[in-house]
Amino acid sequence: MSIYFTFVLILFNVFTYSAIRVLTTLLALKLGAEAMTIGLLAAAFSIFPMLLSWHAGKMTDRFGMRWPIMIGASANTLILLMVFLVPTMPVVFVCAVVFGVGCMFYSISMQSLVGTISTLDNRAQNFSNAAIVVSIANATGPLFAGFSIDSYGHAQAFLFLAGLMVVPVVLLAVWGHRLPGATTGAAPARGIRHTLTNPKLWPVLAASSLAQGGVDMYLSYLPVYADSHGLSASAIGVILAICAAGGMISRLVLKHLIAWLSEEKLFAYALFFGAFGFVAVPFFESAMALAVISFILGFGLYCTQPVALTLIYNRAAHGRAGEALGLRFALDNAAKLAGPLAFGAAATTLGLSVMFWISGFLLGSGGAIARFDAGKNSGSRETATHGN
Repeated sequence: MSIYFTFVLILFNVFTYSAIRVLTTLLALKLGAEAMTIGLLAAAFSIFPMLLSWHAGKMTDRFGMRWPIMIGASANTLILLMVFLVPTMPVVFVCAVVFGVGCMFYSISMQSLVGTISTLDNRAQNFSNAAIVVSIANATGPLFAGFSIDSYGHAQAFLFLAGLMVVPVVLLAVWGHRLPGATTGAAPARGIRHTLTNPKLWPVLAASSLAQGGVDMYLSYLPVYADSHGLSASAIGVILAICAAGGMISRLVLKHLIAWLSEEKLFAYALFFGAFGFVAVPFFESAMALAVISFILGFGLYCTQPVALTLIYNRAAHGRAGEALGLRFALDNAAKLAGPLAFGAAATTLGLSVMFWISGFLLGSGGAIARFDAGKNSGSRETATHGN
């Protein structure tokens, strides 16, 4: 199985997801949603992935990748068509729930697929290249959403996305049989508690959930903040695209950053970059200033994913990477669920500025966890070296 076929599948999934997050938020605002409703909508994407991701990862380990990806792509196509036909608030919430589940199956399988078809020597590079594809999709998805809304309207934009999501369904129907099946010689299955308390995995899982929760908070509430200051849908799309562009730049130089700092240290500093971006947002209102902040925030937060995936895949038991990646996905979605609910209430009572500052504090805490893990691993390596 060519890694490039995998990258194509990733491109369509992430492009659609990044566009749909902007589309659902802006459609909800058009329908009269308040900040708390936007928080509930963002949480709706994450509720079932939080509960089911570990089991979805086990299913990938047991049955292979083809059918989970096909299920995700097909479900997402159908729900996008439903919003086009009935663009109402209840249907938007149904879209968020179904799309979250569809992306759960799709994303876990794709992450496991990249690791499975890679070797120890090229795994970090393949995850980095996959992350660059993700960055391209994250940059172009919001642009597509913003300009489609301004040019054709909200409902028509959902129809365009449904048409694009048909492509991976066709690709999987024709070439999906080439995807790897179940892993042979896998380590014995363990409970979720064993995976969660693994001292090699939990620091990465904790920091990763804070990082991905931060990305989700930014995608959910930056449009609300920008809209409250009179920026257009196109301008909001550009700002979010620049955020993704910052992530693409960091991923392009990821190999050099890792060689300079190590995966663990880079993970910590990237979270600190994201924290700085969140803290800075409330001090600015212009599109230009928010674009600069978005670039800095994206440069930090978007490079955490390939680093976390590499660390998790390398530290997981043989044949159980799907479980570990599924647990990561569950914890990430737990953060995405709790964050919008809590911060939606905070934004309503205390204002958006406080919400951004609290998010920055949490990201800084994730950076501290990652920095502690980096120091511990560095100490272990030094001990091993002296022992030799």
